Amino acid sequence: MRAGVNGRAMDVAGVTTVVGVITRMREAGVEPCLTPGLAAWLLETTGSMPWTVMSEGPIEDQDLDLFIGLGGDGSLLDTVGLVGRSEVPVLGINLGRLGFLSNVRLEDVDVALNALKSGQYSLQDRSLVEVTDHFELLGKQNFALNEVSIHKRDSASMIAVHVHLGSNYLNTYWADGLIISTPTGSTAYSLSCGGPVLYPTSDALVITPISPHNLNVRPFVVPDHFTLRLDLEARSDMCLLNLDSRSTSIDGHSRVTVRRADFTVKMVQLEDHDFLPTLREKLNWGLDMRSGRPEKAG
Repeated sequence: MRAGVNGRAMDVAGVTTVVGVITRMREAGVEPCLTPGLAAWLLETTGSMPWTVMSEGPIEDQDLDLFIGLGGDGSLLDTVGLVGRSEVPVLGINLGRLGFLSNVRLEDVDVALNALKSGQYSLQDRSLVEVTDHFELLGKQNFALNEVSIHKRDSASMIAVHVHLGSNYLNTYWADGLIISTPTGSTAYSLSCGGPVLYPTSDALVITPISPHNLNVRPFVVPDHFTLRLDLEARSDMCLLNLDSRSTSIDGHSRVTVRRADFTVKMVQLEDHDFLPTLREKLNWGLDMRSGRPEKAG
């Protein structure tokens, strides 16, 4: 089994952890193939590079069985950006903090690697959203696993976002910004702005305003077959368009068209690493805060 490995630069303590995980991969019979960025960082910090490094060509030409993101959810989102339409399965190993997406803990790495080798896992298709305009700014990475968001820029004043579902007018959001979230992203930025949690395989999108002027404007769940048209009206010349962790500036009076992408990301699901246990663990659901003990299942 040959696995691509991606990760962000970390502090000095993180170097030992990353090297340890990559070494354990090889010992488990999973051959690591590092992205050029990760390889350059390890070479700079350790002075050696005993592992295979990916070429600069398309992911489809790398002969990978899966792609592993080392770090937190941000590293996994970066990995999804690299995988794109290739259908290479993605697994996240959590070296960070929250880890909704990178849900394999460091202490479970050996168990996870053995499960991969023995085929004891399944693949779950996760929907994405894509922006169908602004090609000159976004290029081929016009998609996001978590969310597309629009923010005000260069001004403390709110922006207005006029939203249509298909040809039907929905609402004008006067706010600091607006989030269009996938089910996967419903536990990310949208959640922190009061949005609902969706099951990851739901066929829906969430429209979540960021600090809206009208407190009666609540997050809204819509079927994901709709194309969303967002017409911006800002007092400053520019707004920020964000696709997961990637940001670019766009005209403050432009249009952004968002829809469900026509491809999915295949997420590796290990046994005992389902969404519901992760949800309970990360959000402390079912925890009696008085005793610190989890409630018993009925």
